[in-house]
Amino acid sequence: MEIKSRMPGKVMDYKVNVGDIVKKGDIVAVMEAMKMKNPIPSPVDGTVKEIRANLNERINPGNIIMIIE
Repeated sequence: MEIKSRMPGKVMDYKVNVGDIVKKGDIVAVMEAMKMKNPIPSPVDGTVKEIRANLNERINPGNIIMIIE
């Protein structure tokens, strides 16, 4: 499953690495948007297969942050 940004902002922190197993609801990343930190939860149980956005990179709504399978 692709985890996509719902808002424009920057990825400030990743709470997981490629290969980590996550449960639905686990916080996988933190984005900053409009000077607020927004936790990004995993929508599914699975394994982090790929991280696409770099830290401090500006991303737009719909950009893929990571892939969990």
